[in-house]
Amino acid sequence: MIKHQYKDSKKNYKFKIIKTMKRLITAAVLILAFCTVSFAEKKVVAEGKTHTVLGNYKIESPESPVTINGKELQAFTISYENTGMKATVAVEKTSKCRKYYVLTDNLSIQYVCNGNYFGVARLDKELEKEGFSTSNDDLDNAEYYHQKVLTCRENNDLENTQLIAAYFPLLLRNTEEVLAMK
Repeated sequence: MIKHQYKDSKKNYKFKIIKTMKRLITAAVLILAFCTVSFAEKKVVAEGKTHTVLGNYKIESPESPVTINGKELQAFTISYENTGMKATVAVEKTSKCRKYYVLTDNLSIQYVCNGNYFGVARLDKELEKEGFSTSNDDLDNAEYYHQKVLTCRENNDLENTQLIAAYFPLLLRNTEEVLAMK
């Protein structure tokens, strides 16, 4: 009889261990799934057409801000349908209005609003310390001058980012190189 109770208690012990292990594994899988979805997902805030070879764009709002020159800036990520190139748009509030730093591997530039208009400009010299500069080799100068004034009305950050997403691809001198990134 003692031998029989010993076998039963041993079976119960193994059963409890297996049951506990199943619960731990299930909990770990659920936590991992939740974390993956939470951290990997970016919120799509806008979509539109560029009318360029890069195709349609999608603007996402990442969870965390971007740090440039020691300042935390609100950021958007622009992706294009026909290329793997992504553009990060960091928004800096200035005393006059805002600056929108557009940073990619191919071309970095800024768009500015000053209360009177919204248009493109070369990156400020202070950003060269961070490793960003506007390269004349990658910039279509004719399109650059066409985009000096995109609009004369005041827009919010998302509307300006949509304008950037639509017009920025036209600034790229070598779109074949950008298309090859996909």
